[in-house]
Amino acid sequence: MENRYAIILAAGKGTRMKSKLYKVLHPVAGKPMVEHIIERVVETEPTEIVTIVGHGAEMVKEQLGDRSEYTLQAEQLGTGHAVMQAAEFLKGKQGTTLVISGDTPLLTTQTLNNLFDYHQGKKASATILTAHAEDPTGYGRILRDHVGIVEKIVEQKDATPEEARTQEINTGTYCFDNEELFAALEKIGTNNAQGEYYLTDIVEILKNDGQTVAAYQTEDFEESLGVNDRIALANANEIMRRRINRQHMVNGVTFIDPASTYIDAGIEIGSDTIIEPGVQLQGKTVIGSDCVIGAHSKIVDSIIEDNVEIKSSVLEEAIVRKNADVGPHAHLRPQADIGENAHIGNYVEIKKATIGENTKVGHLTYVGDATLGKDINVGCGVVFVNYDGKNKHHTTVGDHVFIGSGTNIIAPVTIADNSVTAAGSTITEDVKEGDMAIARARQVNKAGYASHLPF
Repeated sequence: MENRYAIILAAGKGTRMKSKLYKVLHPVAGKPMVEHIIERVVETEPTEIVTIVGHGAEMVKEQLGDRSEYTLQAEQLGTGHAVMQAAEFLKGKQGTTLVISGDTPLLTTQTLNNLFDYHQGKKASATILTAHAEDPTGYGRILRDHVGIVEKIVEQKDATPEEARTQEINTGTYCFDNEELFAALEKIGTNNAQGEYYLTDIVEILKNDGQTVAAYQTEDFEESLGVNDRIALANANEIMRRRINRQHMVNGVTFIDPASTYIDAGIEIGSDTIIEPGVQLQGKTVIGSDCVIGAHSKIVDSIIEDNVEIKSSVLEEAIVRKNADVGPHAHLRPQADIGENAHIGNYVEIKKATIGENTKVGHLTYVGDATLGKDINVGCGVVFVNYDGKNKHHTTVGDHVFIGSGTNIIAPVTIADNSVTAAGSTITEDVKEGDMAIARARQVNKAGYASHLPF
């Protein structure tokens, strides 16, 4: 296979986004748009990738890392001018160069490979990726002659009324013979409505030089969507979510209502898992098989093993192990590790704590900075008091312990195996194995006192 190169155009500010965030870093299905692009480009196995950066250059470099070379377009003088900036890396090299915009996150690897193959099959100097648009407003139009050969691309602002009626549009993605590309770039000018160097002018230049210009039309118009404002961003997210959900369903996952389920790109879900409406799965979350993820749960960067049920809860950087259940309305914060067959009930918050197998934390309880063993029952309203106002402290609870309702456990403290804390106790000292700790004031009844109260 001949050498493949790629140029990613990521220098535009994106003023229509009306945002402090650089346009290509706006997320689609949990990933910045430019991240989607470089992932697809890498999958085409190019020899070299060059990203053209401008506004927000350092943030783009931080996102893409060493997967690309970088060059700065200091002035925004058009797409042709942007591609010129890659000359220091690519000029004079033999091969095919893909030029792709960093704000077209819906393009697929299959389409890009098809474009490469079509370009090489036609032995073209340039091949344009096109699409059929029912409403082509805003896109450059592909103009062909009477036998279907591409003559030129005309931009919306430069199109005559007749040209504007053309429904085959330019997606802004191309393959070029690399040497022909940089030779043609030296001939383009700024005689157009925008006063910019249009990359599209290369088509006419190559035609005038007797070179072959081809066009490969993708079957899916949605892939051509460029994100220039918040409306297009919302559309891109909707389309990407549909793709993601569809693929999970193909893989054996049940969605009760796919339209109201929001799953980031890259999430893993095992077969026979059921996803209820309103669920959000984000980041690097992995869901096992035979799970039930209940309505309106939000799970971020977490691992859910097989046969787990999550009911209307929020999980962040947590682990829930096999056959456990969580919720409803529980909150697992970072470093919560829930053991096999454990139960975390309603309005329970777990933070930086390990919960052993078969342990039950039923309701209205906070467990922070703690290690709990197996077969523990934690009663209602228990608080692991881990913070003294300056430092966090750790609590260790052994196996087969009963923590009575309303117990306050003041860390640091150790509660040994087979022990009990009485309901309403405030535990400030270690509890030895087999002991019961009672730490509460003795009740005193004041005879007849209530009759003197003013209510």
